[in-house]
Amino acid sequence: MIKLEKVNLSYPLIHAGSHSLQLKLYGGFKKMIGGSLDSGRSTIHVNALKNINLEISDGHRIGIIGHNGAGKTTLLRVLAGIYTPTSGKIISQGKIDSLTDVTLGMDMESSGIKNIIFRLVFMGYTFKQAREAIDEIVDFSELGEFVHLPVRTYSTGMFMRLAFAISTHFMPDILILDEIIGAGDEGFKKKCQERITGLLEKSRIVILSSHDMNSVKQYCNRVIMMQKGEIIHIGAPSDVISTYVG
Repeated sequence: MIKLEKVNLSYPLIHAGSHSLQLKLYGGFKKMIGGSLDSGRSTIHVNALKNINLEISDGHRIGIIGHNGAGKTTLLRVLAGIYTPTSGKIISQGKIDSLTDVTLGMDMESSGIKNIIFRLVFMGYTFKQAREAIDEIVDFSELGEFVHLPVRTYSTGMFMRLAFAISTHFMPDILILDEIIGAGDEGFKKKCQERITGLLEKSRIVILSSHDMNSVKQYCNRVIMMQKGEIIHIGAPSDVISTYVG
């Protein structure tokens, strides 16, 4: 489970003199995203999340929808523990895996093998678990002997195949995704889709942010609609989506 109580997240966007053109431009921009301007220090604070109260329990498949800048990805990163709230409380139970950035923690100068270990340890698994996972990850990624080369020598497709294979190897209790992801050519994308479907079906909790309403309808049993960092609607997928698209 994950429970958020009165969670807020704000951060300074820019520091500048009071007559800075950038400050004036951001001063207008902040009205669109719910920021506040501290004129004494010439600092714009963006209120990325505002008073979020949310309880996600075993069996929930949560879809998060909203226009660009609504706070969807920020909320995912708070749920995943990547961002620390400015105020409020988060309570969670269960192993969380976030697929919001499948390359986080990877080193371009190291080999594919070493990156398997780096990435999995970065995700919270032990060195023993990481080493035991190497053969299966290499097999899934279809990189063959290339896994012994520095990843900076990989094509973009090869790099993303490795990152995806690592990030989706273990079954988490709580799965967090920013869009349904895939990598590589059409054949490999099919493998990715099958693996993601398995994770979505078997994880205890799924939290998915997406602009694809068909994916939200397919995978989610509850939907959150966000606007300017706030949750403005929670309910059944059909009800919330109809409000959003209407």
